[in-house]
Amino acid sequence: MSQQEPPLWIVTGPTASGKTALALELAAGAGAEILSMDSMAVYRRMDVGTAKPSAADRQRVPHHLIDLVEPWQEFDTARWCELAELALADVAARGRRALIVGGTPLYLMAFGKGMLQGPGADPQLRAQLEGRERAQPGCLHEELARRDPAAAARIHRNDLRRLVRALEVLTLTGKPISGQQDHFERQGWRRPLRIVGIARSRDELHARVKARTEAMLAAGLLDEVAAIEQTGGFSQTAGGAIGYAECRAFLAGRFKDRTELRNRIRRATHKLIRRQTTWLRRLPDIRWLPSDAGTDRLHELLAAP
Repeated sequence: MSQQEPPLWIVTGPTASGKTALALELAAGAGAEILSMDSMAVYRRMDVGTAKPSAADRQRVPHHLIDLVEPWQEFDTARWCELAELALADVAARGRRALIVGGTPLYLMAFGKGMLQGPGADPQLRAQLEGRERAQPGCLHEELARRDPAAAARIHRNDLRRLVRALEVLTLTGKPISGQQDHFERQGWRRPLRIVGIARSRDELHARVKARTEAMLAAGLLDEVAAIEQTGGFSQTAGGAIGYAECRAFLAGRFKDRTELRNRIRRATHKLIRRQTTWLRRLPDIRWLPSDAGTDRLHELLAAP
């Protein structure tokens, strides 16, 4: 994309901020099509726990980058970026505007600044690392903290996929992944973007997370998880999604009751919101919009120079 072309519009924000509803109204009024920037909405049949747009919403506004793979299949950031480019070209070819909507900061950073060109996957090394972690939980994070403290500070000790990748890169290249990710810290984007973040107070987010958790469980999240487990299961990434990981643990008998299940989902969601907010607050050019400001104001912020 040349610098003369108009900026891409992106609506983001932490989980439960209300970005999806605002973006849907804006897209419907502006004749735009939505590109999902949600790392879990890519999985088919994971509907209740990912709060995907309803069939009616998708009929009202065309959506892209949803329901791309089965829950047992792996999917990564590079693949999302590739498919996002194809979707953008498709939307542009039909003379429509694209509105990118979602709360996955890694997708945003990789899409806006470019992917890290690291070594390819080494299945044998990955299996070895994963086996060590199963035998001694926490050992990979401890090793990463010794060998690449900057990366360990960014990666949660339970994020097995990212821990394995960080140690894989370190082993194969002899260089820490944190040093190779400096391009995320560089100023500017590789294409013009207009980013608006939807803001809510901490108390509002906590109340919405509580209501959202109750609604998902009432809508059959446990049944959805059980059905997937019985027909193919989950990949490591999909199975670690908030709500799904906790439901899988509950079904395996690791929680004492549904109250503990609800509390675990809520705590995990609060942690996710903090991580998302930390990422987004670091962006110097993001424009923040109070959640009650409405679609007219959202349109103004996206369209303003």
